[in-house]
Amino acid sequence: MDVMEIRRPETMERITTPELAQAFIDEQIALIKEQVGDGKVLLALSGGVDSSVVAALLIKAIGQQLVCVHVNHGLLRKGEPEQVIKVFRDEMNADLVYVDAVDRFLDKLAGVTDPEEKRHIIGSEFIDVFADEARKLDGIQFLAQGTIWPDILESEAGIKAHHNAGGLPEDLQFELVEPVRILFKDEVRVVGKQLGLPDNMVYRQPFPGPGLGVRCPGAITRDRLEAVRESDAILREEFSKNGLEGKVWQYFTVVPDFKSTGIKDGKRTFDWPCIIRAINTTDVVEVTVEHLDPALIDHIVKRITTEVPGINRVLFDYTPKPPATVEYE
Repeated sequence: MDVMEIRRPETMERITTPELAQAFIDEQIALIKEQVGDGKVLLALSGGVDSSVVAALLIKAIGQQLVCVHVNHGLLRKGEPEQVIKVFRDEMNADLVYVDAVDRFLDKLAGVTDPEEKRHIIGSEFIDVFADEARKLDGIQFLAQGTIWPDILESEAGIKAHHNAGGLPEDLQFELVEPVRILFKDEVRVVGKQLGLPDNMVYRQPFPGPGLGVRCPGAITRDRLEAVRESDAILREEFSKNGLEGKVWQYFTVVPDFKSTGIKDGKRTFDWPCIIRAINTTDVVEVTVEHLDPALIDHIVKRITTEVPGINRVLFDYTPKPPATVEYE
């Protein structure tokens, strides 16, 4: 059967236990082996939940027949490229191609202020980089993707264009391998846990495709992007230390493109503000704001303003959705 025709059975039990996850894994390993045979499979491995679970499944099924390509576009969170290499290359012995494309992306984004144009540049450049790497490899017949069931439903309902095969050039037409396409997100996490992936990868909070690019409103500059990355790392560290990791749906920082006056070491500064957003939701249609303990906010403010160069104010975004959206761009 064509992978595009595979549907989630209406009677399928929700995967909530290690036993159900293992049964799914065993079934998928058999199906992957049957589909792929001795062919080679290519996967764009972002380090996100879906692509990581697909990578772990394929490694179990076909080992070195899988080639993972991890593109570092400079818009990832602190420590993420290193974690992908550690987990997949060092611990799982994956055939992993690491591509440092930071300059390539940031040079293309220089001076671009329109959010849609930024998203388009990031998306199309990613395809170009991935295609360049694919052309260097011999004998690739299959393309693995982290498509999940909500992606299928949303594309069928016309809510969003489906990302299948991601608009790859004509000379790179592969047969798709989509082992988690009938799963909901919560099920993908249960399967990932059973496959032995680390919790901070399995339970990673949602992260937009363009990465930190949409949390650096206006034209992206390297110094402001670094301020987003460092402040975000502090926020994540403090949420983890204070038992909020996994309890709050999403939390992140934004560093907008304007400056205000401040004081540091008795001298006037003219630096950026950092905005904190911490939110909860069940369906992403409506979002509520997590109200943090005032002492924790004070502590985070002190850390960000003293540890992150270029930040002299910290603001807290208390706006639900609607009227605000989750991201700023």
